[in-house]
Amino acid sequence: MDDTRPPRRTWVTLAVILLILGLLGHLIAARAIGGSYVAYRDHIGGFVLGLVVFGGVAAALGWRFWKRRPDITLLIVGMAQALFGLAVYLARFHIG
Repeated sequence: MDDTRPPRRTWVTLAVILLILGLLGHLIAARAIGGSYVAYRDHIGGFVLGLVVFGGVAAALGWRFWKRRPDITLLIVGMAQALFGLAVYLARFHIG
């Protein structure tokens, strides 16, 4: 399947918004557990680590299934990061 359509700007915009929401989930969770330098550092590091992991998986899938469509890959990474950020935000309520 060789899909050579140009990247969709709306999907890229949505992906960037989802990435920002994912980062905000980490930052709000860091603030909720004390807002120290270490909390922010660890949560931002977790966001970056998630970006590397999800980006690597999405890039491998993209290379296999949808070559020349970086908008789809970026959208998948954005969705994964938004869900990861939501999970981190919700997990702060279960810290004992």
